[in-house]
Amino acid sequence: MPIEPAARLTQRHIAIGAAALCIASLAIFWPGTAMYDTVTQYQQVLSGVYDDWHPPAMARVWSLIAPLGSGARPMLVLQLLTYWLGLGLIAAALAWVGRPRSAVAILAIGLLPPFLGWQGVVLKDAQLAGALLGAVGIIGWWRLARRPLPRAMCVPVALLLAYAVLVRANAVFIVVPLLVTLAPRPTHPLAKLVTGLVAVVLVLAVAPIVNHQMLRAQPSGVEATQALYDLAGIAARAPGSDTTGLTRSEATTVIARRCAKPFFWDPLGDDAHCATTMERLRALPTATLYVTLASAALHHPIAYAGHRFAHLNSTDRWLVPFHWPSAAPPAASEPNTLGLADPGATARSWEALTAVVVETPLGWPIAWIVVAITALAASLARPRDPARDLAMALLVSAIALEASFAALSIASDLRYHLWPMIATAVASVLLADRPMPRKILVVGAGALVMVVGSGIAARVLLPQPPQTYAGMLG
Repeated sequence: MPIEPAARLTQRHIAIGAAALCIASLAIFWPGTAMYDTVTQYQQVLSGVYDDWHPPAMARVWSLIAPLGSGARPMLVLQLLTYWLGLGLIAAALAWVGRPRSAVAILAIGLLPPFLGWQGVVLKDAQLAGALLGAVGIIGWWRLARRPLPRAMCVPVALLLAYAVLVRANAVFIVVPLLVTLAPRPTHPLAKLVTGLVAVVLVLAVAPIVNHQMLRAQPSGVEATQALYDLAGIAARAPGSDTTGLTRSEATTVIARRCAKPFFWDPLGDDAHCATTMERLRALPTATLYVTLASAALHHPIAYAGHRFAHLNSTDRWLVPFHWPSAAPPAASEPNTLGLADPGATARSWEALTAVVVETPLGWPIAWIVVAITALAASLARPRDPARDLAMALLVSAIALEASFAALSIASDLRYHLWPMIATAVASVLLADRPMPRKILVVGAGALVMVVGSGIAARVLLPQPPQTYAGMLG
């Protein structure tokens, strides 16, 4: 075919471009920005003592590659290499099938400040995004060219997806939907749903065994945080009730000190706020806590729904004030004595740009959710082909994770939404080779205008929140 030599040339250019962008990203963010979580995990790497508050899988991988470089450098290389490898493989595959413009668009996605800015921070969320993109890139390289994935390639894909599942507790809601959607069997949507639900339960059951027995991480009580957060939220919205899980005295303290915040759970774990108030509940077995939560939610469904919706609105950054915190990545590392240094001036400039961009709808997860649902509807309306199938799997994984936040989320950091945002952007490019059905386009555009318009109004009308962690704690 006459287009093939040009397509191959474009493919080589794409490969060179992806490699150059990876090297440039490393140069910009070197030696990697360390947040508080990063410092804590590096302490575990140095001490050899691990707990499960932060993913032990990440600390264990860090300990394995630590001889390759000091501080956060090896992990920065890992997350940026897998990030650009995945995007590069998808872009190169699109170039191979005669879609060079789409290939360039895929690489441009990697340069979006909210994505690349957070990828320069050595953190579980960046590790997750890198691992997922690496796995999807390998799958896409073969499938977009209508070739079966070789058995040998199943090994790196499995390793990357297993790491993704272990590096964030809620990544099961990404990986399982992704695999079930891509799998040729079962074919019926209901059968796929049942398979996915069973797989989620199995992964959630196995993950603690892997963390505690294989990775030898000590229990930290992290699994109790969701129940504590929701119980406090119910108690704050049902004052005077004896069926919220908290005593009247505990509930009164939670309300008086404003410890049940939609933004995050942190006041409930802070000694100066409500940590002592929650001590009785924290001492209960985890299973008992969640049974108590289920009972409280059944007795007070409106209070529970109001609490969860308030948090969902906060984490999706919809009807929130301007400068809602925890959106932009830090420009400097958390102060430490472990040798985790700051990146240079170029990284600070990039993160300053990111801080501006995240205030626009590009940094609002709610806007990306609307795009994802619209794109999924469009994918269902077109015949099956490799690009459509891969896009659908990405969109299902994005929407599934966002849906899980309705019940399982305790903080509003933008970084928790990186994968849904990246997956939606990549899927949109994969689907861009065909026009979207007019009805779906009109409905989707209308919903997006409504969401963005109401979001802008909220940012204009609501008072600006505190801009420090201490201020948000209250």
